[in-house]
Amino acid sequence: MNGHPSIDAIEPTASLPGGEIRITGKSLRAPELRQPHVRFGEVEGGVVISASDFLVARVPEGATSGPLVVSVDGAASNPYDVNVAVPMAENLHPVANPALDLEGNLYVTFSGSRGQKVPVAIYKIDTNYNVQPFVMEMMNATGIAFDREGMMYVSSRFDGTVYRVAPNGSISSYAQGLGVATGIAFDGEENLYVGDRSGTIFKISRDRQIFVYTTLEPSVSAYHLAFGPGGNLFVTGPTTSSYDAVHCVNPQGEVSTFYRGLGRPQGLAFDNADNLYVAASLSGRRGIVKITPQGEASLAIAGQSLVGMAFAPGRSVVLATSSSVYHLTWDVDGRPLIPLP
Repeated sequence: MNGHPSIDAIEPTASLPGGEIRITGKSLRAPELRQPHVRFGEVEGGVVISASDFLVARVPEGATSGPLVVSVDGAASNPYDVNVAVPMAENLHPVANPALDLEGNLYVTFSGSRGQKVPVAIYKIDTNYNVQPFVMEMMNATGIAFDREGMMYVSSRFDGTVYRVAPNGSISSYAQGLGVATGIAFDGEENLYVGDRSGTIFKISRDRQIFVYTTLEPSVSAYHLAFGPGGNLFVTGPTTSSYDAVHCVNPQGEVSTFYRGLGRPQGLAFDNADNLYVAASLSGRRGIVKITPQGEASLAIAGQSLVGMAFAPGRSVVLATSSSVYHLTWDVDGRPLIPLP
């Protein structure tokens, strides 16, 4: 292109503000080694690394979905579309996946440090992004899940209890004695599974009988659970290793390694094509990692401090960092929000 910069590909093409994306192409830096400019619409992003055939750019605050252009010595590249997540709410403290009810309202925790009493444990964010206090009297709200009737269940890593939360926000104890209770998920028969940070995955039947389903290596922070194809339970639990695994637990409670090679894997979810998405680092790059049924991993969304996600109606996804939640329009068909038989 006569020395003009050109973009061949961007990976990934979706990001949170602050995420880092890799741009490949030609003539992306001047021969004199002057830094190029990367613009997300009208907002300039940061250049982290640059070379003639690739550069890494940081998505700036205020960027919106649309064309990205690289400029070198006043010459502009071809535009290339990038999807940027939109902030929904901040000053929160989720430590696992957020959750949506049948009407599309979002629920997210302000978990606090262990033993910390916070004024509001769970916030409700409606479809217009209005944020309202929902649950007050709960210590260290951690994992959230809904059953098919739309009833909410919340784990507390403070007292090892799973609470049932009515639509008006009132709470009652559902199951106790679950250790440092973290991630929770329902199977298709509406048994509830709860991760204990010491290494146990509990199974709670609909009549509230509690069983030890399986045991894993203890986690340094939390377990995160999601049901995938074949009724298998997929589990992450970050350790001190930078080469952590996604575990697959079959209906008999037998554990195998589905994928190994992630840094601090946390919240996870499936799409309807059986691809798994995990908040984690892959080869040092943080965001949402996509893992195909064949075990092929790639960075699907760039973003820092991600702890979880939840698919939303209309081919979109809610992304939770350690302090905020974002909405991203995304051409991925997520699994139903409520477990099916």
